[in-house]
Amino acid sequence: MSYSSGHGKASPEKLRKLKDLLLKSDNRICADCGALDPKWASSNIGVFICLKCSGVHRSLGTHISKVMSVTLDEWSDEQIDSMLEVGGNSYANSIYEAFLPAGYSKPKPNPNSTYDERAEFIRSKYELQEFLKPSLRIVSSKSSHLSSDSGKDKHSSSSLNSPANAAGMVEFIGILKVKVIKGRNLAIRDMLSSDPYVVLTLGQQKAQTSVIKSNLNPVWNEELNLSVPESYGALKVQVFDHDVISSDDIMGEAEVDLQPMIAGAMAFGDPDLLADMQIGKWLKSDDNALINDSPVNIIDGKVKQEVSLRLQRVECGELDMELQWIPLSQ
Repeated sequence: MSYSSGHGKASPEKLRKLKDLLLKSDNRICADCGALDPKWASSNIGVFICLKCSGVHRSLGTHISKVMSVTLDEWSDEQIDSMLEVGGNSYANSIYEAFLPAGYSKPKPNPNSTYDERAEFIRSKYELQEFLKPSLRIVSSKSSHLSSDSGKDKHSSSSLNSPANAAGMVEFIGILKVKVIKGRNLAIRDMLSSDPYVVLTLGQQKAQTSVIKSNLNPVWNEELNLSVPESYGALKVQVFDHDVISSDDIMGEAEVDLQPMIAGAMAFGDPDLLADMQIGKWLKSDDNALINDSPVNIIDGKVKQEVSLRLQRVECGELDMELQWIPLSQ
């Protein structure tokens, strides 16, 4: 799952209610720019948004906006209840845009707006709350949707993806979905075992899995989403042992070269129009952490890559992941 809420998968009844909410006319356009057929949502704000606006929302940090795919992510009952409580885009905008000045110098974005135009408006709307009724700008009836994360985890993207950070000013080209599958033979950092979790870093963004107690062969099967900037580097992967009192111990790290996957996807175009096929490969070498060659494939209209890594700077440990590339145009 994309976010570890700890409350499990949503019931079929709740998923039906989420689908019914999305089908309402006001939710068929992006809450921020009016683009048709939004496939993303901010589960803590309670709005449906397009992929371009979702990149800006991600840069705000999950303490302000927790972005999820309506169709690709696994929702919990609580996340759906949060969306239902708000009631959709019209209700949310009646609050967040209630005091939008008639002569506002920067008009509301449209589907063709630039990233900077979207970022300025979305930050004003949700982070600075400039268009809220003044009495609601600090604490409101919907304030829980603005700060639902506890911020407990030291590697949480809540503080690291702050708009004050440089990540909030870059142009994104797509979304990287990383499914952290499992670890094998991880290093011991406590008396007899470890409490491992995985941290992913891409540029100024960070995301992490849940902690699995006392397990050297943990199975996470968790999906984490990161926005990919135009000037992207390697995806940094780190495994830590969670400690309650002392600082968390490193249990190994590795880097994933994203160029074979993204370059292959861009070269072949829309994967929905292509049959299952291999479009690239990241080759195992002495300079990387790959255990085996890592092919990039189109599977059922999706660009995917399975990656098995031997953790570096540690006595032992391996990690299995699956990457999926979602271009900004999808």
